[in-house]
Amino acid sequence: MAAMNMQETKPNCFPNPLLKGQPPYPLFVVISGPSGVGKDSILMRMRELGFPFHFVVTVSSRPQRPGEIDGFDYHFVSPKRFEEMIAQDELVEWAQVYGQYKGIPKAEIRQALASGRDVILRLNVDGAATIKQLIPEAIHIFIAPVSIDELNQRLKVRRTDSLEDIERRLAQAQTEMAQISQFDYLVVNQEDRLDIAVGQIRAIITAEKQRVFPRRVNL
Repeated sequence: MAAMNMQETKPNCFPNPLLKGQPPYPLFVVISGPSGVGKDSILMRMRELGFPFHFVVTVSSRPQRPGEIDGFDYHFVSPKRFEEMIAQDELVEWAQVYGQYKGIPKAEIRQALASGRDVILRLNVDGAATIKQLIPEAIHIFIAPVSIDELNQRLKVRRTDSLEDIERRLAQAQTEMAQISQFDYLVVNQEDRLDIAVGQIRAIITAEKQRVFPRRVNL
């Protein structure tokens, strides 16, 4: 029997550059999960620990609020400039909510990937589904609570939502949990065990870089 050509079995993949003593391909990582599960806390902790990621900053047409930093919280642009970005195909994905635009800039992602840095993006579950269609090579990690009851307690403790809003968020969370099969990895973020969740994400990234045929993003 003739030997199988591995290149032929993986037409859209490339052998790991580590085999040639080169750096691994940079990764595009999407972090998603229900509201209140701790996605922002995870990203903040990753920053504190010095993870070598480029955190994508969203473009927004809404007015800058007191205390917000342009280029850190959002890239603030005028509605006219945002519409120009749409027309010039400068956004990976965008949406208009309550008359205000929000989108993900291509240039920022391309620059980070070209420099060899991994890119990480936090999105809601619907946004993650859109990115999965647009960038199939992206790695999708679902952050889940231990249980809906624990998520309920988290939402109550942070005291930013009314009881009605909490009920709405919990109903939405159950709908989002049903979409977990669309993701590559699951990380359960237990209360007061943030570093465990962060460590699991680090392990996922490390493993992805050791794949014989790693993912390679073309944007």
